[in-house]
Amino acid sequence: MVDAVVIGSGPNGLVAANVLADAGWGVEVLEAESAPGGAVRSDEEVHPGYVNDLFSSFYPLAAASPVLARLDLGREGLRWTHAPRVLAHPLLDGRCAVLDRDRAVTAAGLDGFAPGDGQSWLDLCHIWDRLGSEVLAALFSPFPPIRSAAVLAARLRGAGGLRLARSLILPVRRLGEEEFAGDGGRLLLAGNALHADLAPEAAGSGGYGWLMSMLGQFYGFPVPVGGAGALTAALVRRLRGRGGSVRCGQRVTEVVVQGGRAVGVRTATREAIPVRRAVLADVSAPALYGELVAPEHLPSRVLDDLRRFQWDFATFKTDWALDGPIPWSCPDAATAGTVHLADGVDELTRFAAQIARGLIPDRPFLLVGQMTTTDATRSPLGTESAWAYTHVPHRVKADAGPDRLSGTWDTREREAMADRVEQQVERYAPGFRDRIRARRVLTPPQLQEADANLRDGAINGGTAALHQQLVFRPLPGTGRPETPVKGLYLASASAHPGGGVHGAPGANAARAAIRATRGTGAALTAAQRLLARRGRSGETSSV
Repeated sequence: MVDAVVIGSGPNGLVAANVLADAGWGVEVLEAESAPGGAVRSDEEVHPGYVNDLFSSFYPLAAASPVLARLDLGREGLRWTHAPRVLAHPLLDGRCAVLDRDRAVTAAGLDGFAPGDGQSWLDLCHIWDRLGSEVLAALFSPFPPIRSAAVLAARLRGAGGLRLARSLILPVRRLGEEEFAGDGGRLLLAGNALHADLAPEAAGSGGYGWLMSMLGQFYGFPVPVGGAGALTAALVRRLRGRGGSVRCGQRVTEVVVQGGRAVGVRTATREAIPVRRAVLADVSAPALYGELVAPEHLPSRVLDDLRRFQWDFATFKTDWALDGPIPWSCPDAATAGTVHLADGVDELTRFAAQIARGLIPDRPFLLVGQMTTTDATRSPLGTESAWAYTHVPHRVKADAGPDRLSGTWDTREREAMADRVEQQVERYAPGFRDRIRARRVLTPPQLQEADANLRDGAINGGTAALHQQLVFRPLPGTGRPETPVKGLYLASASAHPGGGVHGAPGANAARAAIRATRGTGAALTAAQRLLARRGRSGETSSV
């Protein structure tokens, strides 16, 4: 018997398990897939010698996260590396907005779009100088972040007060128009806002775009040397070094509840695993409340609110093994790890509006990752391991393009959409398609099949819109990792503060579990003893 079971070995699950192990708990992580990592995995399946990240690649939130810093994963062999430039947003007219880790370089480039825009960028950086540490402390703390929020409020008054607060809740289009005369700064903010599912006209998208832009400015968009899987491997090594275990190929099908308390879990093979103290679920809120916990153990309001849960955009991704670097028309794009492709803020608005209408975009906004440019270990010298992803509707009504895509994502639709993605890259990099040695296409259903938390490839654990953040995340009146079932904690990106690889939902859940059991001892309940006996004997009846 273990103190805790963690369901899922994504970064949040592994962070939760490590925090519990540091507190002296016996922890077992159960993972449904054949390998750990969730959406932090890499492989060489596109082409031999090329390392491609299956899902996430760049980790500004990991670089900024005090949660991961406390785990000191460098001692487990994890190394980070950066591209020469953080991010580029080229335009078809040859101009290019560039985010460099040197703020003066970023500012000088923006002055090329409109004189004075460089100083406007520096002004945004000065706000981060004053508020950034407390913004991160509030972001990564359990909700409500009382201490950090108080400090942040005091500093906010000194940094502009209500005027600044107003700016941060603006739509990113409006924020860009107020702060910059030219397109460059506007593109950096709006493109970064669309790392989540926040259209340029969405309330709060300005604050999110500013946050991601400042993370890139101050921390960069680093990647683990050798592939995203190196981050997972470091977390697993650290956990095992502290006595924890990770078992793959173990799909949990039920959280066993007795007397209003989680007393264990049951797997697809009918193995019953009792716990002394807690179950932590690194799964989506719909999976936890709609599948793993029987409805009779949940308040009716939770089930009703679950119907209103909103996923973030679905995702379509293409990985490439390239014979050479991407031949960008704009040379500055060749030095950036991440490249955004949309010909202006208006095209970003057009893209987001098509998704809102249920249309597959005809000119998809692309996030392109140049992995060998960022980490030379990813492919042979002179080549490039690269990817691009875009967003599509969960429920497709029609195709805005010429291919009559319907969202079945069969072979024809998969290949047609991949061609559309490549044609979009070709607009900015003529000759790109001639350099493709091999490609892998991941449709929304394939992304979900590879990681059940990614519903149709939704990468944020639920929308980042204001109506599903803070006290509304994942459901109204929650905002914390505790659930209506005692001893059961939500430890995934569906919990505050949401998506991104930073470990905060996992750490928050682990600390909540530790606080709840402090001083109570580890005595077994009758239900836990019964579950343990049935697990050993192979009985399958419910407790």
